[in-house]
Amino acid sequence: MDKINFVKPHDYSFQKECRYIYTIMKKFLALFLILSALPLLAVPAQETTLDSYTYNNLIARIDKVGAPFMVDDYIIFTADSSSRHVGIAFDFENFKTIHSFQKVNTTDLDGTVVQSVYFYILEVPKALKAVSYRLVIDGLWTVDPSNKQQRFDAKSNLILSTVAVQRQEIPATETVKKNLVRFVYQGQSGQVIRLGGTFTNWDSSIYIMRETAPGLYELEIPLPRGTHYYAYYDGMASFVDKTNPERAYTTDGRTASVITIN
Repeated sequence: MDKINFVKPHDYSFQKECRYIYTIMKKFLALFLILSALPLLAVPAQETTLDSYTYNNLIARIDKVGAPFMVDDYIIFTADSSSRHVGIAFDFENFKTIHSFQKVNTTDLDGTVVQSVYFYILEVPKALKAVSYRLVIDGLWTVDPSNKQQRFDAKSNLILSTVAVQRQEIPATETVKKNLVRFVYQGQSGQVIRLGGTFTNWDSSIYIMRETAPGLYELEIPLPRGTHYYAYYDGMASFVDKTNPERAYTTDGRTASVITIN
């Protein structure tokens, strides 16, 4: 008769634990291989830092899929909404991040959606003269089919879509004389834009800006020497001066523009 070897209870537990550890290690190795095969990070739909007025104004410019176009310091990219997902990666980021497009719908008077367009808004970095990019449509890298402007990139050995950066020169808030300041705001035509600040005790009813050209508002007032904090007002909303990069927080936690008269 063959000899039968019985496994002791503690030996069986040890073997079971080894098999469990081996299974966990295989799952961990598989996950590691999958993650290591993903060279790019896909980010969720665009989380904009634009104020709601600027953001809505830019979206209102989108009426169809077409070549990218520039509005002030922003480039608006569009794509056909028939795809499940559209992303964009830029050369100035070394194509390391895929930014996801959002969708804007156009509706008729009954609220029925008649057209959908994917879009992405890029705030162009100041030093750039051109932006080169590639789209990722449903996981496949491609040039922008709506943009005829392309260039060959020898570094990546790829053809890239490209957009020339053409910034519009607009007036900016500045001191025009010894103590005379010209305040400038650009927006939609027909607004009533008011100016308030520490020099009015934050009363925005004293100064109303004059529309000197369609959408361009200006106001010249004398200010004493020193540092002054101010904001523009449209109805109940207040916002900083976008032509002036100097900002600060007020004592009540608001963000205000700053100008100093020497």
